[in-house]
Amino acid sequence: MDIESFVRRYIKDIDEKSLQNNLKEKILEYKSIEPQKADQMAQAVIEEVKNTLKIEDYNDDFLKELINYHEAEVKMGEIGVGSRGKGDFFVHQKIADIVTSTHADAFISPSAQDDGGVVKKSVGSRDIYVTTAVDGIHSRLSDYPFLGGFHVTRATLRDVCVMGADPVAVLSDLHLSDDGDVGKLFDFTAGVCAVSELLNVPLVAGSTLRVGGDMVLGDRLVSAVGAIGISEYPPTARKRAEVGDVILMTEGSGGGTITTTAIYHGMFDVVNETMDINFIKSSEAIFKAGLLPEVHAMTDVTNGGLRGDAHEIARTTNLGLTFYHDKIRELINPKVLEMLEKLDIDPLGVSVDSLMIIAPPNIAEQIKKVVSDAGVRIGEIGFINDSGIAKLIKEDKDEELKPLFRESAYTEIKKIVGETTPDDFETMKEKVEKAALKAINKKDNVVKAIRRNKI
Repeated sequence: MDIESFVRRYIKDIDEKSLQNNLKEKILEYKSIEPQKADQMAQAVIEEVKNTLKIEDYNDDFLKELINYHEAEVKMGEIGVGSRGKGDFFVHQKIADIVTSTHADAFISPSAQDDGGVVKKSVGSRDIYVTTAVDGIHSRLSDYPFLGGFHVTRATLRDVCVMGADPVAVLSDLHLSDDGDVGKLFDFTAGVCAVSELLNVPLVAGSTLRVGGDMVLGDRLVSAVGAIGISEYPPTARKRAEVGDVILMTEGSGGGTITTTAIYHGMFDVVNETMDINFIKSSEAIFKAGLLPEVHAMTDVTNGGLRGDAHEIARTTNLGLTFYHDKIRELINPKVLEMLEKLDIDPLGVSVDSLMIIAPPNIAEQIKKVVSDAGVRIGEIGFINDSGIAKLIKEDKDEELKPLFRESAYTEIKKIVGETTPDDFETMKEKVEKAALKAINKKDNVVKAIRRNKI
């Protein structure tokens, strides 16, 4: 529970004494402390929030602009941020717009909506491509920190590998709420280091803090793991796909999403299926065979499942992607596929953690051989054309592959929240657009002021 947020929500609506008593009771629900100390904590939080509100009467418009933020009047859950669907993709596009407004040079920037970002640096007579990626722990794995650490590390290393880079380092940012047991820190780090050891990619730096400091009660764990990779070749970014290319996919056994689905439906045996490094083994096989320069694009089937990835590739390249439904099903781990179908979860709408490779037909044959020789199943699932849309060929009918408003609901609470697009989605998009533009304008004003030494 965020006690500062609680105070900000109610401080203008109820009298201060009632607010203090309510907050005191909330604190005692989480902490085994004397009521007097809980009362003191409540009083301190209220006093601090009251002090921050004085900015409204402060006679400095620039400082007020600096401290306050422009509200979009759209909540994260309403537009589906983090739910890997249309709303999430839209918000990420607006974040990319803010990044692009800096005009800082990048070979692959967030505007490409690719798996990782890339900068190009000249070292002597050679060009070196440095790839970075970062992923956050799956929110429902807070109580399963080893699994959370393991899968988020695999995810960020995948994002580096699919850009054609050789991963060289991992870093971790770990936040545990005030009442969390310190053992969670160790278990999470052990999960990160299990992947680090298996792949011989060292964990070199990190940060460990409390979620919200003293202001957040409970034991929620949130974290992110980043990875850095290098390459002498241009990245295998989505924009390099060409008409006539073949689409390959490795067997997907899932990661954080499939693990979460299994745990919260009591289907624990499926968790074991996710504990592998096949994705990285596939990437390494392609690297070592010297095929990487011939590969046009690679991505992982994660955000919003194949529906989301296919749509994003089509959107960013203006090309078409055609997939064979039966071929895709053959390359989803049988136990994982059985679970998804038993729970009525669309396998094409969730992260199955496959490696998807786009390459010319002759190179595709060589890729299939080296990946198979590495012990990972791989097959051809489609091709690239100039239609501009992503399409799925099925036995009974063909359909356009479009992301849902949210990824396929894989827990009971997600099914209650739903996947359908809200009636006011276009209105929400307009509000989000305005908030993003105001953030860019604020950034520009602050940069100008600092350059003029006016702060």
